[in-house]
This record gives sequence, C-alpha cells and structure tokens, in this order.
Amino acid sequence: MKQLFGLLLVLVIGFASRVSAEEERNYTEGPVSAVTSVKIMDGQYENYLAYLVKTYKPLLEAQKEAGIILGYSIFDATARSPDEADLYLVVTYPNMASMDGLQAKTEPLQSKITGMNRSQAAAASADRTRMRTILGTELIRELILK
Repeated sequence: MKQLFGLLLVLVIGFASRVSAEEERNYTEGPVSAVTSVKIMDGQYENYLAYLVKTYKPLLEAQKEAGIILGYSIFDATARSPDEADLYLVVTYPNMASMDGLQAKTEPLQSKITGMNRSQAAAASADRTRMRTILGTELIRELILK
C-alpha cells in the first residue's frame, strides 16, 4: 500500500511539474500604450499641431519627468477614407497598473503647466473640437518575446 501511495505521489508531482512547464509563456507583458486616433478638420492641421507643440508636448514632458509615462509619439497618417484618422497620439505607460489613479497624478501637472482648473481644461478641450475629432483611444500592450 505504501508503495502504491509513493508511486501515485511521484506521478502526481511529475504531472504537476509538466503542466507547470507547459503553462510557461513564451513572452512577458511589457509597457502599455494608449493610441488615440484623431481626425483633423479641413484647414486645421497647422493649428492643431501648434496646440500640440504649445500645450500637449509640455504636459507629456512633465509626465515623463515625473515618471508617470515612459514616452510619447505623434504619427501623421494618410487616411484611406474620410472617417479614418489623420494623426495618432501615442502615450506609453510602464504597465497597466500605472494607469490606476492617472487623473489624480496628472491634474496637478496640467494645472501647473496650463494655468487652468478642471472646468477650464474641459472647456478648452471642447473648443478643440473645431480643429479635430477624437475617433477613439485603444490600449495596446507590448509583448516581449523570450
């Protein structure tokens, strides 16, 4: 009986270690990027880029300096149809957890850089709708292959 129990224990341990080895992933989860698709209104391209240089870039540089984000990029695109993006704004965060409490982390920086409170910033964002339409934001995560 002891031999049968011992053999059964060895089989269970062997099976468990094999399942564990099979479950090991061939990648690790990397940084997370928020990709915002922007449709720029006719004749507003230079005005919108001026806003990005004057306000958006300093905000992201402050977030980067504070360690909130890893980096950011802006990509020009050739829209294939009238309802596709002309520009992509990409902000990269260290991981998904770093996005918890994001507004509380970024609002003080926004107030400091722009001199606007929350309601003024919301009004300014609404004013930018004459320059652009936000088509949506997608979160993507980098997978780092082993």
